[in-house]
Amino acid sequence: MNESVEGTEGEPLVADYMVKDVITVPPDMGVKEFAELLRDKGIGGAPVVDEDGRLLGIVTEGDLMALGSDLRFPLYIQFLDSLIYLESAKKFEERLRKAVAATVADIMTEHVYTVRPGDPVRKVARLMSEHRFDRVPVVDGDKVVGIIGRHDVLEALGL
Repeated sequence: MNESVEGTEGEPLVADYMVKDVITVPPDMGVKEFAELLRDKGIGGAPVVDEDGRLLGIVTEGDLMALGSDLRFPLYIQFLDSLIYLESAKKFEERLRKAVAATVADIMTEHVYTVRPGDPVRKVARLMSEHRFDRVPVVDGDKVVGIIGRHDVLEALGL
């Protein structure tokens, strides 16, 4: 999930800019309850953790938006007795799973890029730029110890 890269001397580190009092959610939290939490706390997403604080995934406003999007069946052509899908059936299955979601576990992203407190902020900037993330969980081992967002990165970079 992550590779640690220690910063060079004087380089801003994740530990100095991350939010340490991170709001996390359990996988069995209801989708409606999660949406209310985002609204009440003014946040755009949260790490999903088990009862021991281990990272299971991340869930965001974008995942909630997917619930309201149109569910389209994949395009296909029929050739003889076979169906040939023109779009990924796997993507359709993912959209279908999210469309009928009841809990955070149903809509969360399970493969999460993470950083460590000792990583340089430039690593976070690179991840956010390459993958279009707004926030990245900070872990110590497999436990969430913070989160760093775009505003935190911009502050660290002096922008």
